[in-house]
Amino acid sequence: MSMWKIMCVTGPIILEKSLEVDQPKYGDCRNILRSGPASSLRVNIRAVAQYAADGGNGKSAFSDVDQCLSALEGLDSLLLRASRKDPGASIDSMKAQIVTALNALDSLLKTVPADVLEKGKSVADSYFFAREEAVAPEKLDTDLKQLESIL
Repeated sequence: MSMWKIMCVTGPIILEKSLEVDQPKYGDCRNILRSGPASSLRVNIRAVAQYAADGGNGKSAFSDVDQCLSALEGLDSLLLRASRKDPGASIDSMKAQIVTALNALDSLLKTVPADVLEKGKSVADSYFFAREEAVAPEKLDTDLKQLESIL
């Protein structure tokens, strides 16, 4: 699985886990949907579809985008209704919207030409691993020791 896909699905997966507690905080769930990886997905998904269109799979790709964004909007609506104590906004229906969004995303990624997807994966991997290295414990220990030596 590419890092890009991992980054994109992180938000919906966090949301799903947030719904599995006894008393979900629907407002917090809406914030997760509107920030971080889930927000990035909403912004960048059309660009991914454009790569698919350039490869001749535009109709299918833009259909997947519409399905994914529709599911995310449906989820947002359900979370709002649940925060207002609407009994028709069930956790099962929220989870179904998450599954629909993830399936559409998976379908979209299958339409992107392999060479473009590989380049995107490479960029995402380098970004992801660069951030990991920047905060790796051994790196922090070295920085801390250097700071201590200065003091």
